[in-house]
Amino acid sequence: MEKAKISASQLFILMVLFELGSALLVPLAMDAKQDAWLAILLGMIGSLGLLLVYHKLYSYYPDLLPTEYVQKIMGKVIGKTLAFIYLLYFMYDASRVLRDFGEMLLTFAYPDTPLFIANALLILVIIYTIRQGIEVIARSGEALFIFMYILAVAGFILIVSSGLIDVTNLQPVLEEGMLPVLKVALTQTLYFPFTEVVVFNMILPYLNNPKKAKVTMLCATGLSGINLVITMLINISVLGVDLTARSQFPLLSTVQTIQVADFLERLDVFFMLALVIGIFFKISVLFYAAVIGTANVFKIKSPSRLSYPLGLVVLFMSITIASNFQEHLHEGLKVAMFVLHIPLFAIIPPLLLLVAFLKNREKQRG
Repeated sequence: MEKAKISASQLFILMVLFELGSALLVPLAMDAKQDAWLAILLGMIGSLGLLLVYHKLYSYYPDLLPTEYVQKIMGKVIGKTLAFIYLLYFMYDASRVLRDFGEMLLTFAYPDTPLFIANALLILVIIYTIRQGIEVIARSGEALFIFMYILAVAGFILIVSSGLIDVTNLQPVLEEGMLPVLKVALTQTLYFPFTEVVVFNMILPYLNNPKKAKVTMLCATGLSGINLVITMLINISVLGVDLTARSQFPLLSTVQTIQVADFLERLDVFFMLALVIGIFFKISVLFYAAVIGTANVFKIKSPSRLSYPLGLVVLFMSITIASNFQEHLHEGLKVAMFVLHIPLFAIIPPLLLLVAFLKNREKQRG
């Protein structure tokens, strides 16, 4: 671990930027149709229970990285194997978000630029940033968070004043009952983006006031969830269910429809900036966790040495992960959910907590 500390407010900002990251970009929970916003809300509420599991694990070992305390809980062999699986997942997730960024940039701004070039430019900036350490990442987050929110509020005002919102697109509520919405919440929105914050267990040991960790995590997830619910309500009320589901990037499609007084239009470029900020921090956090975790598992003294080789792996994976964007979306929203998200977010952490709890109880008795 590097000798660094971040404040609770910096952790809060990083978590909000992380959770909004690529979730603002993709058509989230559209299997629930016009009730997608409700599926997001239920997913967020459900994720708070798993967040408490992640926090409790941290509270047992506040000074250790998860890559270390997994070995204490499960023993060296199983612990190292689990740590390695999580590190691979962080790199895989970083490459997925990098692919989201590249596809968005090519679709809306640079259609003739190769995907490799767009992704390589962003990963180079991220490598440079994480080499500076967690404090620099956190301070950058503070500076850009305000800018992102100014853009979000401005966009909301412009959409409302353009008269684009048609509330009838949100009706009928619960057309097919509660079951389809619950299904989407339990198989999609519970995991993406909310419980992806399991990666923050790699950052919690840097918190200068551990007592504030729980409240900070819950508040950050609450704010992210509300933002995503509002975004989805706006997308569906402006575009309608069919267009939102068919659009690769619904939020940008919504912003493209803004026209105020015949001169304010084509504002999607400004909102791409806000999305790039979220994506930048999401990849940075995942990549930072992968780098310090790998250094920790393999006992490498200088983690920054790993940033270039691991950065190349993430870049290569982002290009080869899928042959087109539709395949990429299908893999992320359907395949990865069952193969990766459910075991890594909802099964393994509670099991680790149970073993840690039993071990701690034995210690206290002893």
